[in-house]
Amino acid sequence: MGFSREGLRPEKHGLGNTPAKSQGKFALALGVIAIALSLVLWLVFLTSARRLESEVGRLNQQTEALSRAVERTKEQSQTMARQASQAAANAQAAAEQRDLAKQAQSNSEAQAQLARQQATAEQQKADQATQQAAKYRQEREAALTQLQQALGNIAETHRTAMGLVMTLDSKSIRFDFDKANIKPEYRDILNRIAGIMMTLNGYTVAVYGYTDDIGTQAYNLQLSQRRAEAVRDFLVQAGISATLMSTKGFGKSDPRVPGDSEQARAANRRVEIAIVDSKLVANDPLAGPK
Repeated sequence: MGFSREGLRPEKHGLGNTPAKSQGKFALALGVIAIALSLVLWLVFLTSARRLESEVGRLNQQTEALSRAVERTKEQSQTMARQASQAAANAQAAAEQRDLAKQAQSNSEAQAQLARQQATAEQQKADQATQQAAKYRQEREAALTQLQQALGNIAETHRTAMGLVMTLDSKSIRFDFDKANIKPEYRDILNRIAGIMMTLNGYTVAVYGYTDDIGTQAYNLQLSQRRAEAVRDFLVQAGISATLMSTKGFGKSDPRVPGDSEQARAANRRVEIAIVDSKLVANDPLAGPK
């Protein structure tokens, strides 16, 4: 290499291609830098893309989780809505039951009040009936007392729970042995009895026949029945209504005087006339006097 006189400046003819080479190197360097930058940018882009993809995936997961949470919330809301609807229906039913219970209670109270009023009315009727019955008994008692006195002047007459029983035995009407006919001397007694009985009102008359102890029970039942019918027929002929009278024969049962003497047997051949208050007696007068 040669130098000029100035010393250090190279000579122009030795360095004529230096700028071109420098430009090529510079271009090459720029290319390398550009490639490097491209690689760096690509790496940055790739990294960002992966990061973005990861973020998108995470967001998708969150979105799915949120969707599931929303779905669960929706299901819970629907369940709660159904429960609320059922609760409202139950409340409505309970209100209706309460109203029905109140109505039933009101009806029961009204029925109880009506029952109390009816019971009071029935008690008043019962009290009135008791008072009327007591008054009736007093009146009948007085009538029976007078009737007993009147009949007692003719033949033995005693009181019973049903009324009066008049005994026609050998002291008033004597029946012969094995006979049922009424002797003429006793007709006046029966006429007097019929005259008193014609004043009766609300009474029935039962005539009972009896025999002594001689003979079979079957025969004596028939004989006692004939004696009862004989007295009944006489009283009917005397004016007593036949519809008020009944007869029954008891044979040799229930003797009035025990024993087999003629006096005892004559006393047991008898007829009893039961005068029964038909408004106070509940049993059949044909059951016989007590």
